[in-house]
Amino acid sequence: MHDDDAQHGPLAGFTVGVTAARRAEELGTLLTRRGAAVLHAPALRIVPLADDSELLAATKELIDHAPDVVIATTAIGFRGWVEAADGWGIGDRLLELLHGVELLARGPKVKGAIRAAGLTEAWSPQSESMAEVLDRLLGEGVSGRRVALQLHGEPLPGFVESLRAAGAEVVGVPVYRWMPPEDIAPLDRMLDVTVARGLDALTFTSAPAAASYLNRAEARGMLPEVLDALSHDVVSACVGPVTALPLQAKGIDTVQPERFRLGPLVQVLCAQLPARARTLPVAGHRVEIRGHAVLVDGALRPVPPAGMALLHTLARRPGWVVARADLLRALPGSGSDEHAVETAMARLRTALGAPRLIQTVVKRGYRLALDPSADTKYDGS
Repeated sequence: MHDDDAQHGPLAGFTVGVTAARRAEELGTLLTRRGAAVLHAPALRIVPLADDSELLAATKELIDHAPDVVIATTAIGFRGWVEAADGWGIGDRLLELLHGVELLARGPKVKGAIRAAGLTEAWSPQSESMAEVLDRLLGEGVSGRRVALQLHGEPLPGFVESLRAAGAEVVGVPVYRWMPPEDIAPLDRMLDVTVARGLDALTFTSAPAAASYLNRAEARGMLPEVLDALSHDVVSACVGPVTALPLQAKGIDTVQPERFRLGPLVQVLCAQLPARARTLPVAGHRVEIRGHAVLVDGALRPVPPAGMALLHTLARRPGWVVARADLLRALPGSGSDEHAVETAMARLRTALGAPRLIQTVVKRGYRLALDPSADTKYDGS
């Protein structure tokens, strides 16, 4: 970590979008503590368990026809299942059922939920991976066995198919369902900001959220523009490989942590975003250009959107003169009056706190005053 990052936080000057429906506050707090500006727009909402008739029907069916194996995949889903059963007056019968089966827990959080219910898991994979769960079941042999799988909105590629191909009867337990958000306006704003390159990164913590985000973009007729932004300028950060599938299906590269947790996800961004920032030696100063701010000799300088648009344009060819007409085209909502460039440039210089960073070239335009001795590592090549 650079000294600047230690002072301001590694994500200072960057804007990160959060699409999570649950645990959004936790993720947002982790990001803001590291200096990021956060834009939140849930891509989905969760249908309350007690209101879900499908879960009630599945629970009663399992009580009447007990499975051999139950796979618990998420802590919130397992807790909600037990609580919902209590609300329906069949909680004791569900716990009695779970006491008598081989109960598998995908990870430590699920184990905690199982034990809090007075139960004990038979096994849990070290990797927290459903692939390891599948390997264990296939290794044991599942022919003729009944397997109940807690569904949680995530696609599980090949999991159910592999079990059925090996002779198992697989029963899905829909512990909660994902639905579009009741208020779609924040998601629409997130899409608009993505296309405008107002985000440096966009986080996804579930595959349904990623799919919903893309589906909404398609419904609004802006999917190509969104995909272009995600392909070139906005980092798509996913909590794990399953979450990334809808994005990868559209050809979008993603970054993921080795451990599928929010903390490691934020750490990935702490490494990725500063590494993407442009650093230049300008007029005797060290200038690091981030998403919505600039570090000038380590001092964080917030810059308005119009100023950042001009600065990014100048930084594409540092030291070269950029014509006013080209700068005008770079301004958000640009019109035909080049006076807008002069106004935005004056505000940019004020925001940077070092007016000599940008030179006016009379009758030609503006240039970043790149130090003559600048090493090639600063030229962006």
